Amino acid sequence: MPDEGSCLNQKLEKATTATLAYDRLRHDIMHGDLHPGQKLAIDDIAERYGVGTNPVREALNRLSSQRLVDRHDQRGFFVPQISIEAWRELVKTRCWLEPMALEQSMLNRTVAWEEEIVLALHRLSRSPWTEEDPDMDKRAQFEGHHRAFHMALIGNCGSSWMLQFCEVLMDHAQRYIYISAGAAYPRRQGGAEHREIADAALDGDIAEAKKRLIAHYTRTLEYIEREIEN
Repeated sequence: MPDEGSCLNQKLEKATTATLAYDRLRHDIMHGDLHPGQKLAIDDIAERYGVGTNPVREALNRLSSQRLVDRHDQRGFFVPQISIEAWRELVKTRCWLEPMALEQSMLNRTVAWEEEIVLALHRLSRSPWTEEDPDMDKRAQFEGHHRAFHMALIGNCGSSWMLQFCEVLMDHAQRYIYISAGAAYPRRQGGAEHREIADAALDGDIAEAKKRLIAHYTRTLEYIEREIEN
């Protein structure tokens, strides 16, 4: 009979392998390395990442719950397709939820929340990236700081459910941006848009902050629409 230490090590190894499979699979779906519509055969994915089939199955089920993987009965798992209609629905939903979360964060304002916005905006402004730059590390840093800024805006809303829903929507929006070569950012004054949103939020102007946030996402919508159509 295996001792307690051996059982614990096995559980830790299994958890680590499952997390590795999830992280790698999520990354490749988000960045378009696994193409929209591509079938995700469990054996092929296990071989791709050098892990067992059970961790891959766990990762696929977890990603399916986040809608980053489509699961079809009798057919298996697939990378979700992209379409203009789905992109519009995604942005519309973000424009419903995030302004609501931003309003609640502003109503619950604290010094710590204000400082987090200022810090996140500063980090974002120090992470320039353009489509012409092939440095993927620089792009990943930009995307991380961009996400952190938007999460800082709504982070004081008082609802962990709302934050979780918004993060899932951010994941899907980021996938569209990656697949479209990130065209929404280098061709516009994204830095100015972020500052305007932050200024309105910090000034306590709820209507203006929500208006600017919606305009920011609407501009991204329009840029990505053109990329999908082309």
